Amino acid sequence: AKFRQLVRCFTLDFTASSTAELTGISVRSVNTIYLKIRQRLAESCEQNSPLQGAVEVDESYFGAHRVRGKRGRGAYGKTIVFGLLKRHGKVYTEIVPDCSRATLQGIIRGRVEPDTVIHSDGWRGYDGLVDIGFDKHFRVHHGENEFANGDRHINGIESFWSYAKRRLAKFNGIPKHTFYLHLKETEFRFNHRTVNMYLEILKLLRNKPL
Repeated sequence: AKFRQLVRCFTLDFTASSTAELTGISVRSVNTIYLKIRQRLAESCEQNSPLQGAVEVDESYFGAHRVRGKRGRGAYGKTIVFGLLKRHGKVYTEIVPDCSRATLQGIIRGRVEPDTVIHSDGWRGYDGLVDIGFDKHFRVHHGENEFANGDRHINGIESFWSYAKRRLAKFNGIPKHTFYLHLKETEFRFNHRTVNMYLEILKLLRNKPL
């Protein structure tokens, strides 16, 4: 009963200290269990099937505000995250070392079906998608103040970035070594936003206990 109460607190996105107060479990123990739950959620996210249909791709930068004097795409000292979102469906995120064509297209090839319609911005990292088998690639050019042109837009993935940053900001800084797990938890929450997440997590933990 105590464990179910803790899982319910996790589902409601309570902090470890709030959960400790409510359950009578020490903050240290709550943090340990929360971390293990996040690991299960991350494993579940990594097992998702390749995306198909209409998919939006984009990259975003997480971390402290821009360091003075450092400009350009990306940002000095930030963590770069690449995301793919099936319209009206699930999102997949991956931490990447850079936004080069090789890096981004390598992930797209591994996570997206070839007959998918891909929507992106004008970043050069997406040049050549047609050459590697993705015949339907549409762009919006943000640099030219174009943010939507009919069905051509990446509003869905940009909404996810906004949700992720708002949610992660409440932790007042996340250590680099646990950022991946927090990111995947955010991905899992987004992907299960229309179902009872408490029951989903219990089912996950029944199939693979902590």
